[in-house]
Amino acid sequence: MPWTISSSLDDFRARAGGFLAAHPAENTVLLTITDRLAARGPHYYGDGVPVFGWWRAEPDGPVAGAFLRTPPFTPRLGLMPESAAAELATELAARPAGSAALTGVAGGAPAALAFGAAWAGATGTTSTVRTNERLYRLGELADPPRPPSGRSRLAGADDRELLIRWFAEFADEVDIRIPNLGTVVDDRTAAGQLHLWEDGGRPVAVAGASAVIAGMSRIGPVYTPGDARGRGYASGVTAAASAAALARGAAEVLLYTDLANPTSNSIYQQIGYRPVEDCVELAFGD
Repeated sequence: MPWTISSSLDDFRARAGGFLAAHPAENTVLLTITDRLAARGPHYYGDGVPVFGWWRAEPDGPVAGAFLRTPPFTPRLGLMPESAAAELATELAARPAGSAALTGVAGGAPAALAFGAAWAGATGTTSTVRTNERLYRLGELADPPRPPSGRSRLAGADDRELLIRWFAEFADEVDIRIPNLGTVVDDRTAAGQLHLWEDGGRPVAVAGASAVIAGMSRIGPVYTPGDARGRGYASGVTAAASAAALARGAAEVLLYTDLANPTSNSIYQQIGYRPVEDCVELAFGD
């Protein structure tokens, strides 16, 4: 069954919303992006028109795969079979200017790699791994084994300048783009989603906990400036943000880590996070 591809967020949520909600961990990024688009409009992430898609194995069967793209960002794959990912790559490549339209793809490793292989075969371009990540789900929240000094608190309006600087530093460090940075900080602060760790009255780390959508909340970003690292602040503030997500009713609390960073993968497991799936971001080139 071919993919259904649409520029309508309403159609996507009507057709694929139940599927996204039924698998909130694997579809966590799609859930948060669609929620933000619904609240802030289709051009929140950029001037381009967002693209959404859903896949059924049979014409009258249930939705079993979904993706979206918010230009200029690359497509994000939700849960889907590898065969569906390959079909999607072939269909997108066949569209006008298809080979020039995409610079990469991200999602669960099996689906993203299948997409990348099919894209390379259809366009004659190369597909290489840009980042390897691991998605974790919180089991039973535990205190950090070496609790840091200090305490957590919610970020407030007076923290805006600091948070914008830290978000920008985080984005530079992990090589991502955060559009509408000031608006992101303002929205998340107003919603009570940003947690600071203070030591001696000085903020030393931040962790976000997204709104609860389909029973899911995702932790991020987690950032400690360089001069404050190695003292357990990231563990403390992540535990605090995780506890807040649970208190808001999240049945699943999730976070991503870079597999190239063994420290973060270790500390999150120490406070109760368990692996769900590995994810990759691919880059396409000549």
